[in-house]
Amino acid sequence: MSNLPEYIRFLMEDNPFPHPAADVKLVQTHISYVVLAGDFVYKFKKPVDFGFLNFTTLEKRKYYCEQELVLNRRLCPSIYEGLVTINQDGDALSLNGSGDAIEYGIKMVRMPEERMMANVIKAGQLTEKMLDDIVDILAPFYEKADKAAQEFGTPESVGVNVLENFDQTRDFIGSNALSQEQFDTISRYSRDFLAQSEMFARRINDGKIRDCHGDLYSANICLADQVYIYDCIEFNERFRYTDVAADVAFMAMDLDFWHLEDLSRRFIDRFVEVSGDEGLRDMLDFYKCYRAYVRGKIGLFTAHAPEVDEAARQQALDQAGKYFDLALKYATAS
Repeated sequence: MSNLPEYIRFLMEDNPFPHPAADVKLVQTHISYVVLAGDFVYKFKKPVDFGFLNFTTLEKRKYYCEQELVLNRRLCPSIYEGLVTINQDGDALSLNGSGDAIEYGIKMVRMPEERMMANVIKAGQLTEKMLDDIVDILAPFYEKADKAAQEFGTPESVGVNVLENFDQTRDFIGSNALSQEQFDTISRYSRDFLAQSEMFARRINDGKIRDCHGDLYSANICLADQVYIYDCIEFNERFRYTDVAADVAFMAMDLDFWHLEDLSRRFIDRFVEVSGDEGLRDMLDFYKCYRAYVRGKIGLFTAHAPEVDEAARQQALDQAGKYFDLALKYATAS
């Protein structure tokens, strides 16, 4: 634990929680420390700057924690408990205690691990009914979501999101996860699609650019007593204000990643049926490719984070390679 921040070691070793927490565990992503403590989860932002997000100051981390609470309560109000602080008084640290706040995080109700969508998929238990339930939440959510910022749907705006991925992964070419051929083919396909301005104009004219979730895949869904969809993008509006097609494409791509192509098609068919958005099919492979490439990029970032151990590093690299393979499949589908 020596490479972890002092406050994370404090949470892991001192068990300062105001509730039972017999087995405290830490999960890391490229941007977060997630502490699993009994029936609750404490999530803290790493002080990183990837360009598309910037958590490098305490003030920024506090602000984005507050944003995370507000935005996620749109779809999942019951599990977001509130803001927490790590306080320092002299040499002593405390959770929601006295002294100066040296870190901010959020407290969430912990969802049952076995009902997390990824684990339901691994157990072979995902059903069409579960996907229908997800659609029945998403379709009215998108219908009500803010649509004032249609400019996020222009090819120029979408291109900022898509093309920056190639800039951010160029140095990783040849790293056992991303080949030069994959990089060239996927980037060429993406640029060619972005040149079809009439397709993006049609989506804007149809009012399909909304304040969406932004990170809609199985890691952020729990299929328990009800469907819980959480952990939306709070750190960058241009990732969250997007074509509805880009949001649902993420879920469809994720099902493809798990080799559930039939359920992926079912999900899209059901969403089109409920929403009436037949036009999203024209954008689907493009946004699936984009989403798969982003997941591969995140795997590379995670693998190269200095605080990540060797086992996690190798797992992240292996998964990144699978995502880049999938992105290539979409890029060469037609």
